[in-house]
Amino acid sequence: MTPDEFKQAGYRMVDTITEYMRTVESMPVTPKTKPGDVLDALPISPPENPESWDAIHTDLDSIITPNLTHWQHPGFFAYFSCNASAPAILAEIAAAGLNVNGMLWSTSPAATELETRMLDWCAQLFDLPKAFISNHQNNLGRRGGGVIQSTASEATLVALLAAQERHRDLNNPQTGVLVTSDQAHSSVIKAAMIAGLAQGPDDQSRVRLVRTHPDGSMNLDELARTIDAIHAENKSIIMLSATAGTTGTGGIDDTPAVRDTLDRAHETGHWPGWLHLDAAWAGVAAVCPEHRGVLAGARVADSVCINPHKWLLTNFDCDLMWTRDSGAIIRALSITPEYLRNKQSDANAVIDYRDWQIPLGRRFRALKLWFVIRHYGLQGLRAHIRCHLEWAEWFAQQAQADDRFELICPRSLGLVCFRLKHAPDAHDPNPALLESINQSGKVFLSHTAAPKDGRFTIRFVTGATATEFKHVAGAWSIIKDAASSLANLG
Repeated sequence: MTPDEFKQAGYRMVDTITEYMRTVESMPVTPKTKPGDVLDALPISPPENPESWDAIHTDLDSIITPNLTHWQHPGFFAYFSCNASAPAILAEIAAAGLNVNGMLWSTSPAATELETRMLDWCAQLFDLPKAFISNHQNNLGRRGGGVIQSTASEATLVALLAAQERHRDLNNPQTGVLVTSDQAHSSVIKAAMIAGLAQGPDDQSRVRLVRTHPDGSMNLDELARTIDAIHAENKSIIMLSATAGTTGTGGIDDTPAVRDTLDRAHETGHWPGWLHLDAAWAGVAAVCPEHRGVLAGARVADSVCINPHKWLLTNFDCDLMWTRDSGAIIRALSITPEYLRNKQSDANAVIDYRDWQIPLGRRFRALKLWFVIRHYGLQGLRAHIRCHLEWAEWFAQQAQADDRFELICPRSLGLVCFRLKHAPDAHDPNPALLESINQSGKVFLSHTAAPKDGRFTIRFVTGATATEFKHVAGAWSIIKDAASSLANLG
């Protein structure tokens, strides 16, 4: 492909994406695709001869786009959103075209140093402690800093590996245990499995799940009992993973109190363990000064992660991870074969981010943050969050005012968890209600199990880039109509 041919094809692709952004609202949020439909539409073997771009675009429009779940649809209220924005898309184009590998400072100095500055910018944006600023050194000689991981799942794994490294540094002979809540993200248990700490997802000897309150936040009394039981077994805590914004209900652990509980155990001669704060979704709200309390736990955490790709107009994937002890991460993950040696790295004069992550190679993700923050400014980012919070509060008020519904816990930022009321011994109508809502094609909601009793609960969460108040109001109208239809059928 010549530069001129690329230019022509590139303009056409930008036109395609622009039209998609303009028309996605008219598409059903979720497709009617059956398993195997896309496979049946794709040739079994690759083409022997080159194909035209007309043919490629035709198949993109007819096979791929109609069979997607449209995360950028303004009626997408499921899971947590996966933000996209025009500035971030342009940054992805630039990153793809430049196509550098930022594994070492020497392999792309600008990629490394822009990332360092973006993590420091975002530390200021979220009002994180100075200990997380690059190269800040605390009184123990540990240096802080941040890195862009792919997802919060990877950040949790890296934190656990660093925690294991520190556990070894202390020559702690006791068997290590990971502690988290029973509402924490499944990636915490998966990290324990990958790190070789747990034998499987049900390994309760090496992973302890602390019971939670009805809102999904960690029960501190249960945590104290869990810690006592671990120490009674002559085991020690390698890492405790707290959560600011659980996936199910948006529960926010009282992380400062969690730290106090760990420190009390430390006073009895037990190592308190590494404290990781997963604030992947809720942490984004701290861009607004009035919501900085969401990240109160960062003041006492050894590491914290936040995902701009969930709610801060930055295309997937982009997870921000900060630590007070970059040395523990580097010791856990660094290996330097001869072909990676260079004078800057050998002199410890630079940051080599390949030592802060699982893979060696790394994409130029910092470019997305740079474009997004400069395009919107802090005022624009805050306005984005505040609108979604206002609309979620309106939705919660509507659900509370309708005596057919109940909220299973208070609204958590943009997340509202609700359900139809029904008699204890009656058939639960909520699965059918959710199916009816989603079959409309205009909105998409997901569900969870209530922390207190496991009841089927519907989740409604604002956050999609294209969503406006009219879409929230429209969703509530669809929900009410679906509930009325179910009552009439009953």
